[in-house]
Amino acid sequence: MIKEEYTLYPLKSIRMTDPYLENAFEKEVRYLTSLDPERLLAGFYETAGIEKKDLKRYGGWEELLIAGHTLGHYLAACVYAYESANSSSPQKYKLISIIKAVINGLKECQDTLGTGFIFGAVIQDKDNIELQFDMVEQGKTDIFKESWVPWYTLHKIYEGLLAVAKMPDHPELSEKAVSILSSLSDWSYNRISKWDEKTHRQVLDIEYGGMNDVLFDTYTFTKKKEHLDAAWAFVDRQLYDRMINAKPGDNVLNNTHANTTIPKFVGAMQGYFVTGDGYLLKAGEAFWKLVTELHTYITGGNSEWEHFGLDSVLDKERTNCNCETCNVYNMLKLTMLLFRATGEKKYLDWYENAFINQILSSQNPDTGMTTYFQAMATGYFKTYGNPTDKFWCCTGTGMENFSKLGESFYIKAGDSVIINQYFSSVLYGEGFTLTMESCLPEENFVTITVNGCCDKNLMLRIPDWVAGEMKVDYTGRSFTPDDKFAVIEGPFMDDTVITVKMPMEIKAYNLPDNKNSYAFKYGPVVLSAKLGSDNMETTMTGVAVTIPKEKLIPVDMVSSGTDTIKVNEGSVEDFITNINDHMERNDTDELSFTLKDTDANLIYVTHYKQHKERYGLYFEFTD
Repeated sequence: MIKEEYTLYPLKSIRMTDPYLENAFEKEVRYLTSLDPERLLAGFYETAGIEKKDLKRYGGWEELLIAGHTLGHYLAACVYAYESANSSSPQKYKLISIIKAVINGLKECQDTLGTGFIFGAVIQDKDNIELQFDMVEQGKTDIFKESWVPWYTLHKIYEGLLAVAKMPDHPELSEKAVSILSSLSDWSYNRISKWDEKTHRQVLDIEYGGMNDVLFDTYTFTKKKEHLDAAWAFVDRQLYDRMINAKPGDNVLNNTHANTTIPKFVGAMQGYFVTGDGYLLKAGEAFWKLVTELHTYITGGNSEWEHFGLDSVLDKERTNCNCETCNVYNMLKLTMLLFRATGEKKYLDWYENAFINQILSSQNPDTGMTTYFQAMATGYFKTYGNPTDKFWCCTGTGMENFSKLGESFYIKAGDSVIINQYFSSVLYGEGFTLTMESCLPEENFVTITVNGCCDKNLMLRIPDWVAGEMKVDYTGRSFTPDDKFAVIEGPFMDDTVITVKMPMEIKAYNLPDNKNSYAFKYGPVVLSAKLGSDNMETTMTGVAVTIPKEKLIPVDMVSSGTDTIKVNEGSVEDFITNINDHMERNDTDELSFTLKDTDANLIYVTHYKQHKERYGLYFEFTD
């Protein structure tokens, strides 16, 4: 076991006071507590042969061979929401009741079967309830008739159970969750131990989520060698070797399914923390570098129709099916594990960008429903699931995303506290409170007040988007940090006030396969142009996934009616170099800018808050 120098403060220690985040969390809790856990357990009862009269599954994916995946996400999300300092006492009462109901239901199912197996998918053959797993081993993967990623579904169930296992204040629940995990891992090991080399390879080539991740994690509770062996069985060394040895242009990710691949490296990092094996860390670092440098859009999202393309080919893959939300959910997991292993600030910078501009962007703040894809092609709009008859994979990860919003805000680092995210919030530390009031991005400063007895040092992350110098003022002192973190040494007297100024400006980012295709950020937030709400019709792709049907760029906003914008004077290079002269900030309550000196009539706003109309992130500028 390696030393864990960096650890996240628990959710119960962090209260979000940012109004946007407060609303996002409230909408998520309202959704979680509106669902009936028994209906999500219905498939598990069916698998176990337990009759529950008049109990009906939910619709959508919960009526298919992937059913049961939602329960795992749901259970984890309920734990996160319960642990959060933002949940009220009535909400906590409802959430803990749900957690108990799910754990008791899963235990009843497992005890009834007696094999350790629990599963919630539609059963094809009651005489062989493990048929999907047999099909995977035989390479039979018709998602409607044979198998639809059963190990992936099982991984989600593990994740929910592990969340309960880590509940510090409910030992009776955590012990029961560990018992279920142990028996389920015995079942997993017994199946895995029968694989020959060909079968093993066959399983590794089909999506299995992060089974290595959850089995390594389970081993930390059970200490059973069989569970560690089972975790290693899901370590795809062929894939890891390809990533470690990859060079730009090798295209090792081309045509790979993104959300099949990313969790394998989350599992590598979990394995690194459990075993200390440096090979696993090296694999995680190499993969992260490849994805973030060669396959990622300005928002932090990646992929087109769930797949990676050629290295550095992004403009050509901008469609209405980019940036599956699950991908970024898993990239954030990987990124934080890499930071905790290395302490490198670049991971925190990347995390902030993806969290704000892809994850926050994925929820409709009016309804609480979340996206599957987010289009990178200009002229489309965001589409969302609905409460009870979709249950996409991204519905499940969405449940988790918005129940643990404050997770990355503050980090323990030995005798220091890393202030990572600059959202208004309160940290309840050991004997002290730290209150942050953030005016970003509307204004360029945050105020931090420390109360109580704080003998910690404060390490303020200097964001990579700061334009110029960051200024820190406190107790009559002022300094300009010149490192990756602004370090303020403790101890702190009661009512210490620290003011941090972080100048911001518009920055332009282009795409590697089209140097004139630009999108913009202002400080930490990606900006997108408002393109109206005409003809916002939707259609379907995949398995009942809602997407925008047609793109539209009104000619009164861009004269070409396309995503090409003509610069009135000078070259595109000069225009972009001086972009802050061509983006005029508007005198409005919400942050917005008017693009000037072009043939377009565009208003740019904070992208993650766009949810009612079409938008444009990237435009091709021409002179």
